[in-house]
Amino acid sequence: MSFLAPGFLPDWPSLTPDRVEPDIRRALDTARARIAAFRRLEGEDLTYGQVLLGLEDATRELDHAWGLVSHLDSVLNSPELRKAHNALLPDITAFFTSITLDPEVWAVVKAYAATPEAKALSGVRRRFLEETVNGFVDQGADLPAEAKVRLAGINARLAEITQRYSENVLDSTNAWELWVDDASRLAGLPESALAAARQSAVAKGRPDSWRFTLHAPSLLPILTYAQDESLRRQAWEASASVGRGDKWDNTALVHEILALRQEKARLLGRDHFADFTTRRRMAGTGARALGFVEDLHRRIRDRFRSETEELQAFRAAKSGDAPRPLHPWEFAFWGERLRRDRIGFDDEALRPWFPVDGVVGGMFRLFGEVFGFRVLGRDAYHVDPAGGVRTDIPAVGPRSDGPAVAVWHPEVRFYELWDGDRHLGSFYTDWFPRESKRGGAWMNCLRTGGPRPDGAFAPHLGLMCGNFTPPTPGRQALLTHDEVTTVFHEFGHLLHLLLSEVEVESLSGTRVAWDFVELPSQILENWCWHREPLDTFARHHATGEPLPETLLGQLNQAATFRAASAAMRQLAFGKLDLDLHLRAAAGEKVDLDAHWNRELADWLPPSTQPIPAMARRFTHIFGDATGYAAGYYSYKWAEVLDADAFGRFQREGLVNPAVGRQFRSRVLARGNAAPADQVYRDFMGRDPDPEALLVRDGLA
Repeated sequence: MSFLAPGFLPDWPSLTPDRVEPDIRRALDTARARIAAFRRLEGEDLTYGQVLLGLEDATRELDHAWGLVSHLDSVLNSPELRKAHNALLPDITAFFTSITLDPEVWAVVKAYAATPEAKALSGVRRRFLEETVNGFVDQGADLPAEAKVRLAGINARLAEITQRYSENVLDSTNAWELWVDDASRLAGLPESALAAARQSAVAKGRPDSWRFTLHAPSLLPILTYAQDESLRRQAWEASASVGRGDKWDNTALVHEILALRQEKARLLGRDHFADFTTRRRMAGTGARALGFVEDLHRRIRDRFRSETEELQAFRAAKSGDAPRPLHPWEFAFWGERLRRDRIGFDDEALRPWFPVDGVVGGMFRLFGEVFGFRVLGRDAYHVDPAGGVRTDIPAVGPRSDGPAVAVWHPEVRFYELWDGDRHLGSFYTDWFPRESKRGGAWMNCLRTGGPRPDGAFAPHLGLMCGNFTPPTPGRQALLTHDEVTTVFHEFGHLLHLLLSEVEVESLSGTRVAWDFVELPSQILENWCWHREPLDTFARHHATGEPLPETLLGQLNQAATFRAASAAMRQLAFGKLDLDLHLRAAAGEKVDLDAHWNRELADWLPPSTQPIPAMARRFTHIFGDATGYAAGYYSYKWAEVLDADAFGRFQREGLVNPAVGRQFRSRVLARGNAAPADQVYRDFMGRDPDPEALLVRDGLA
């Protein structure tokens, strides 16, 4: 078995670092040969099947194999895998860049676009042609030869240095650990955090200590609950230093990435990178994206300032001194104290009602009823590459009859999604942090299925990953409500893949306008705040009892607690992203720390000291050649869409299969088969209501 094995499911035990180079080289050779054959198409060969589908097919094997390598780099990073991945990255980048810059390939596409067959295309096939042509133009197909050479060099360099940026964030995160031997320093920490820290220490051979890291489930409880201010300060200073200083400093990389993106945008006829990225998105221009962010900022600024003053006054009253700006390590701590004081709400008190298996299984049942599918678990196994030992992993919940499947880690689970007797897709889940795994939460596609020319349906294959509170000996993981909403968020992305009914792979699933892609994920989070759906998945891990009415009331109050501060944090990230790219257009080499602390001061709560720039550890923006670059505004943009669209479920029924089937067929199933604004109107019957977000968050 290898990275090139044709089967639906990867054989993870065989996908070892030593197989990366020979397998990817072979896939590259095959793809090059297919592109060479594509260049020779002419006359009667200029057909939909040979041109548009043929171009997709030429790189499909390489896309799949390299996707597996990239996935393993995210979840099982090792020196051997990193070396193999980085050695091939320049050649992979150069190859994909060369396709859109190849004048002979472009000539074939243009020749087909001029044929009577192409001009008669309709529906999704017309969309496929338009998106293909636009993609070539956007990636430089019409540039002169000298500019194409430079663009290829820019793409190669961006791939290299954004990968290095990500590695610096991962390595500097993993480099820090805090050992605590004095239990008195841990006063205030919840039992779940203490148990996880003890377990981490045991795993490292110090069973009488507590070990903390910069991974979110370990870091956030310190910042939120620790009464020992020195402990909070120590953890905050370490987290703020990720990607800063020593051998992991990302400062120079940020400047180089911005400069290269700006040069790329200019080569492609755009004033700046924000205009380049937004041209085929809902925003349309960088100016409109920036205007959207700044308008929201203007509308909530007074509430944000009021919330900031309230928090300062609260801290002063509890501490017996005068109001002042907070220290950076005080915001989460005093924000949580204020929430308890005002609402009586403690997020930790909810954990017993959110056991991970219950949440995941209940979520499957809930949306199975809403959208029309069922999820079956399947037995799995993991083979330890060091010792060859097999670990059998039984399925959770309703079971599939299929044989056990391989997974890449013992914590990974495997599921199938069915609609009647039709297998729509399968997926893996990987929920807990480890040093070999990047931070955050994400969904990814491993195989794109969908309708086939012979009338069959090929299943999709995807995955969901997170870095949630891990289980402790004898007890499964108990999640916070924030972690629950993240599970729902990633499942929304996954359903966008698994429920896709688009016949064209490059238009299927999540391959939509970037500022639309968060709608299916963010809308699912809304179900985490209402009694009827909560009763499906929020059950006490020991008694099975539903969430008590008092806790539900506190949860709903907490939904809009300091809502302006939460919104302003996201807006500040969006402003930072767009601002840096726009300033790069003016040739500015911005002082990252001064920009973050002084020029964005109106977007941040005042603090007693400067805070190291977010840009050094902002992997959403700088950890990929494009990714969310000049596109972080998309989260808030899509929040407007999801708040508005969820209003229809609120009016017609949160567990209403009729509305759910419409959302499935008109949004989830359609991918990029039509422009995003049309897809939205087809479900809602109108354009989005921009007030919906502010109304939902109590900020109107």
